[in-house]
Amino acid sequence: MGSETGKSPSTSGDSSPAGSPPSGGADASAAQPAPSPPASRSRRTESFVPPPLTPAPTEANPTGQRLRILMLTALGVVYGDLGTSPLYALRECFSAEYGIAPTAANVTGVLSLIVWSLTLVVSIKYLVFVMRADNRGEGGILAMLALIVGRTTARTTRRAVLVALGLFGAALLYGDGVITPAITVLSSMEGLVVVSPAFSHVVVPASLVILLGLFLVQRFGTHRVGGFFGPMMLVWFGTIAILGLAEVMRTPDILWAVNPMQAARFAAAHGWGAFFVLGAVVLALTGAEALYADMGHFGRKPIRMAWFWIVFPCLLLNYFGQGALILREPAAVANPFFLLAPEGLRYTLIAIATIATVIASQALISGAFSLTQQCVQLGYAPRVTIVHTSAREFGQIFIPEVNVALALGCVVMVLGFRSSSALSAAYGIAVTGTMAVTSVLYGVIAVARWNKPRSQVIPLVGGFLLLDALFLAANTIKIEHGGWVPLALAAALFIMMTTWKRGRAILRERLQDVMMPLPTFLDSIRGSQIPRVPGTAVFMTSEPQGAPVVLLHHLKHNKVLHEEIILLSIRTVDVPEVSKADRVSHLERLEMGFVRVVARYGFMQSPDVKEVLGILRDMGITARPLSTSYYLGREELIPADKAWKQGGLTMNIWRKRLFVVMARNARSATAFFNLPPNRVVELGTQIEF
Repeated sequence: MGSETGKSPSTSGDSSPAGSPPSGGADASAAQPAPSPPASRSRRTESFVPPPLTPAPTEANPTGQRLRILMLTALGVVYGDLGTSPLYALRECFSAEYGIAPTAANVTGVLSLIVWSLTLVVSIKYLVFVMRADNRGEGGILAMLALIVGRTTARTTRRAVLVALGLFGAALLYGDGVITPAITVLSSMEGLVVVSPAFSHVVVPASLVILLGLFLVQRFGTHRVGGFFGPMMLVWFGTIAILGLAEVMRTPDILWAVNPMQAARFAAAHGWGAFFVLGAVVLALTGAEALYADMGHFGRKPIRMAWFWIVFPCLLLNYFGQGALILREPAAVANPFFLLAPEGLRYTLIAIATIATVIASQALISGAFSLTQQCVQLGYAPRVTIVHTSAREFGQIFIPEVNVALALGCVVMVLGFRSSSALSAAYGIAVTGTMAVTSVLYGVIAVARWNKPRSQVIPLVGGFLLLDALFLAANTIKIEHGGWVPLALAAALFIMMTTWKRGRAILRERLQDVMMPLPTFLDSIRGSQIPRVPGTAVFMTSEPQGAPVVLLHHLKHNKVLHEEIILLSIRTVDVPEVSKADRVSHLERLEMGFVRVVARYGFMQSPDVKEVLGILRDMGITARPLSTSYYLGREELIPADKAWKQGGLTMNIWRKRLFVVMARNARSATAFFNLPPNRVVELGTQIEF
């Protein structure tokens, strides 16, 4: 059967099919089977409801060779950003804008701030506490948000604030994904200037070439080079540790920086100057969120052990080495990282640093792909093109739209700021904002889900927030010098996400007004002379209780029904993955060949209707591939020059127009749900709003 084109593009951008209301994502009771409507006396139904979702198997305690492999892989994926921060962090602390001279007291004081920031934020906050807040093994801000909103569906002010915080934190991560590749690659290329100032004009063009090449190869997937990441980062950490250790042995007095009193004395001596230096100290923490976000790929144990056994010691040795070099040669503060290397080895160090920064950039780019997939599945973004680049590795995806946006953003960052020092002004805001949101959400989970006493949670989270607030406040002076960039980007993305979510909710209520209850529809066709043709018709709907609008249009225009009719709803639940065994959450055989089905996918999975049909065939539903047609609805939104209001939801004119633009650019439902294009029929309807 050919594909008929409806009147307008579909507006569905979450896991709901086009032509019917959205599923609502994790803030709806998605994990629960839809209740069956009351049956009339003549109706006979047969229902199947599987047991609750079973947790996905995870490696809670890998040992031996498996543990070593996971630790090595985590070095490349998790620690790329944190591992490359020595390229610029200590140097920026002595930037001219802070007015801190590279004296012995100042060097040990600043270094002490870095050491204890890494200890308190990364080692204690993230690795000891935050990583406990996993959603069936998966971490990250949206995984935390799914845990919170899945607790209740009530529309409360507290819940709305938490959702807004989580979404804004997620939006800030996109800013991190744009800035990290630009600043890390720029910082590695600036090593050429250390070798010879004549290379200064090469830094920007070379950075652009490397970045564009990185984005061009994304479509091939990271699995082909993933095995290279871990060993290469091990070489990187070993290199920076050896360089730092050699300098520490020459000037061992720098080890006094491990004493937190050095940081206290520095703060007392410089007052506000020391406070604002925290805006540069936070550069040593960039990438800390990756520890938590990538937990689902490796597990807690490998990530923790990789940090305490490899990453943390190597970072400390390098930072101490840079500090020791500045103590011995204050002029080295201009670029202490590359000056650690003997002159004859600097080209080699630049090459290794470039590879390490590309790996760090890759981790952020892949993270942006995963974050976008979660936003789509949770109903906060329109459908996008999600390409699975590996048949064996879960989570290896490529999203062309996001890849192009990140590439353009990185090019603009490089051309606009032209140096890692200038770009560092834009970096801290995104990092500290995300860390603060994570602290708040962790506290809510500890109280609401784990039932921890507030008397224990409030002091702990209060301490985390105090650190976050200090770093965030110290970065406020950077807003006018570039810090506004991630804030503006996050604000724009936040508006788009909330607009899409609210627009779909209003549209859902509009469609519910015209949807006929399923029992009423079945009663109306019972005893009628409607012809029944061989084959199966699958009508996509996110409201199992009602007859889909597309079914009513089909019957009105074609005046015929198939022998077997499946009313299929795809639900996104508030867990990362749903196993194939748990895919079908509700199956009800109704009269006259009608079957009602609810299938569920996790927020890190892509829906696949062909997979669902295969499962249904194993359960006794006919649905032969060559005799099955799929019916989708497409809504044409006609905006009116007035505010949009439905129930308790409102949307003003400019957001309506934004919603329409997003809807028209959403990926087709046929591709998103993996439907065979030559067996899809689309029927359009106009909706004025």
